[in-house]
Amino acid sequence: MTDAGRGSAGDADYRRIASGYRTYRRPEPEFETAIASALGGATTVLNVGAGAGSYEPTDRDVTAVEPSAEMRAQRPADRVPAIDATAERLPFPDDAFDAAMTTFSVHQWHDLDAGLREMRRVTRGPVIVMTCDPDRLDRYWLADYAPEVVGTEARRYPALDRIDAALTGRVEPVALPIPLGCADGFSEAYYGRPEKLLDPGARKANSAWSFVAPEVEQRFVTQLSADLESGHWDRKYGRLRQSPHFDGSLVLLVSRPSG
Repeated sequence: MTDAGRGSAGDADYRRIASGYRTYRRPEPEFETAIASALGGATTVLNVGAGAGSYEPTDRDVTAVEPSAEMRAQRPADRVPAIDATAERLPFPDDAFDAAMTTFSVHQWHDLDAGLREMRRVTRGPVIVMTCDPDRLDRYWLADYAPEVVGTEARRYPALDRIDAALTGRVEPVALPIPLGCADGFSEAYYGRPEKLLDPGARKANSAWSFVAPEVEQRFVTQLSADLESGHWDRKYGRLRQSPHFDGSLVLLVSRPSG
């Protein structure tokens, strides 16, 4: 976490990549449990960058914020409608919520520091950020097949120490080992199921693929397909097919107010 200049992106075109997102990016129960534990006894919860509603608790009073119309349209009927607003300008008074959360979102914000300050401003209790540590992304086998994708993700995800500094207060990092059958199809979810990432929809549901040239994607499909057919992938990485968890880049940062 030495690159203090790493920022967040706010650059993915969800008008192009949002279709089918909810099919591939379903909430993983193990991560839901970790988030519920971090929320503690909070009754009112703000979800920033709420997307299609993944990880929103159903047993609490949730307010959702999502700037993408395409993502708001994918929210299921059992979720509250999302407010059209951004993290950087939350339309709520100070200390309006017991807790706030954001999942797989901070790398999309135009101004990370402003967004995190706003979350702290409107929250009395914990602020929870689920994100990826960019310094750990190269642990995943995808780095051998599509280093451009991993490099894109590493540039877009903000360094954890920058998030820590912006959140202030006491920040506790909670590691989130990725289960083998992870329901949330972010890139590392397929660590032991490489065939799944040959599905174009699975790649489309990971925004980093939208930033690389089509020939990179085609090369990835060709090379991985050949290595799976020849057994090369399994000779090198086959142990992952039986590994119940992968210690990847995913982390939950829990910020609690000082004092």
